[in-house]
Amino acid sequence: MTSLIQRLNSRDERFSQQLEQLLRWDVGDLSLIEKNVADIVASVRQRGDAAVIDYTRRFDRIELTSANMSFSQAEIAAARQAITAEQYQALCQAADRIRAYHEWQKPVMGIQGWQDESGTWLGQRLSPLQRVGLYVPGGLAAYPSSVLMNAIPARVAGVAELVMVVPTPDGKVNPLILVAAEMAGVDRIFRIGGAQAVAAMAYGTETVTAVDKIVGPGNIYVATAKRQLFGQVGIDMIAGPSEILIIADQDNDPDWIAADLLSQAEHDEAAQSILLTEEASFATAVEQSLQRHLAHLERQAICRIALSQRGAIILVRDLREACSIASRVAPEHLELAVADPHALLPYIDHAGAIFLGRHTPEPIGDYIAGPNHVLPTAGTARFSSPLGVHDFIKRSSLIGCSDQAIQQIGPPAAVLAQSEGLTAHRLSVDLRLGKR
Repeated sequence: MTSLIQRLNSRDERFSQQLEQLLRWDVGDLSLIEKNVADIVASVRQRGDAAVIDYTRRFDRIELTSANMSFSQAEIAAARQAITAEQYQALCQAADRIRAYHEWQKPVMGIQGWQDESGTWLGQRLSPLQRVGLYVPGGLAAYPSSVLMNAIPARVAGVAELVMVVPTPDGKVNPLILVAAEMAGVDRIFRIGGAQAVAAMAYGTETVTAVDKIVGPGNIYVATAKRQLFGQVGIDMIAGPSEILIIADQDNDPDWIAADLLSQAEHDEAAQSILLTEEASFATAVEQSLQRHLAHLERQAICRIALSQRGAIILVRDLREACSIASRVAPEHLELAVADPHALLPYIDHAGAIFLGRHTPEPIGDYIAGPNHVLPTAGTARFSSPLGVHDFIKRSSLIGCSDQAIQQIGPPAAVLAQSEGLTAHRLSVDLRLGKR
């Protein structure tokens, strides 16, 4: 019988190679996807609405016109009526907590600076982006929580205009998506998706206004389009499959830890769930609990593939070693399910979001805690951060020289310009120094 999830041991002499193999995410040959996306992007750039309408007919099986490409206020009002009072209240609570956290995160906006000893005024200006596009995966299995997580920080930052695209295959859309968008302050919602929607937001069409930055998750075609269009627009990140790594001691309830592992495995067959623990008996209890939980899950087939292909339970020598391995993995979500999680924090170098203690499961971060759930994946937490207010703010450097200041700092600037062979640069400074 094939094991549900592989078991590794950090004491094994081949452990380093085994861990490297476990972390490798092979998406296969991307050349055809790259070409197809490039063709779509070029078509949208050249043909605008007509290309978007053609691709939507082909991929989502609906007929659009420029007039009905966006949702009407009547459709949004109908969506509000289609959800339950309990669902609406849950969205409100989540939105309030997300907004409060990102208000706390917001830096001081406007102009800041000082005058140095030369008399030169130095500083910076922080200002919000003007227009942001939000991509939301579509269909009935869409995530309204992601709408809140992407749109609210933008509004807190002061973004002037927020547009959203969401594919509606066969005309179907989760009404919670539209309600969440309205609640978060989205100005206009378009019923388009895929690479064609990303291209439309990047270049603009007759109906879709070009944006300054595109945020939000999508499939491999959406991710490829974002990567190809980076430079034309800003992007948040290129996201991979969901990940969770749990450091757990034997005093945990194995049912809780197994459920946490499954919370990511159910996202995608390529999702990754890893448990690090010191106790072999606890590891076995968690694996047995995984089997029991699976029998009751709607997405058990997806979970089984994810656990068998990319999941692992790893026995470690101690919690310090667990922290070292976790930092090597740099997971999207890291649970410290131990008695004193704060004591381990100094030994964690890389993680997208860290969940402290036994009573803080990852789904709390997905929905209601407040910090953003858009997180770096595939080891990119080594150099990337969660989505936040700062992603919707840009900085301009400010420099102001008086006549006295240019006389003091101009001469070394002229010397450096001359040494680089840029004589027009030197001339620009020398003229202000009174030299000909």
